[in-house]
Amino acid sequence: MSSQNAWDGWLKRARLCPSPNFNSRPDPSALDMLVVHNISLPPGCFGTGDIESLFCNTLDCSRDSSLEELEGLEVSSHFLIDRDGVLTQFVSCLDRAWHAGVSSWGSRTNCNDFSIGIELEGTDSRAYEPAQYEALAQLIFELREYLPSLARGPIVGHSDIASGRKTDPGEAFDWARLRNSLAHAAGSDTHKQREI
Repeated sequence: MSSQNAWDGWLKRARLCPSPNFNSRPDPSALDMLVVHNISLPPGCFGTGDIESLFCNTLDCSRDSSLEELEGLEVSSHFLIDRDGVLTQFVSCLDRAWHAGVSSWGSRTNCNDFSIGIELEGTDSRAYEPAQYEALAQLIFELREYLPSLARGPIVGHSDIASGRKTDPGEAFDWARLRNSLAHAAGSDTHKQREI
């Protein structure tokens, strides 16, 4: 497994869809948090390709009234896991994606500075797919191998760092299931040997 210094922050196995919406982290050594989000565009619709378009600034916001408020918005996340468990990466893990917005954790603010954002295609109230939990656990396990500081930090929901402003990943997200999936991934030789 490559060291962080030799790694460019892109997972070889992920579908790559580079976003222009990123910048440098002010202190790369501070990276220690994973933030779980959800997203669906238009709201409640899956498999439209609109999430990728949003993160790449190519979304046609005029074709659906529910998208109008997104006009001109520049956002991104490091990763998206769709309903089938397919992983797409938009920003290098070594760079700062624009996923958290106004946020804080403990005494620290601007969580984008020290976190990796992972979007799940979904809504607060609709159950996530088994394939998404499996893909999320595998991703977290792999990221912790490349970036050991992530193993020492928290895994939080967007709602935990932007309380009162954000509700995702919502009541439908099963945190216990994620913990169990992580334990399974950690004990699996196939995950340990997988190249990223």
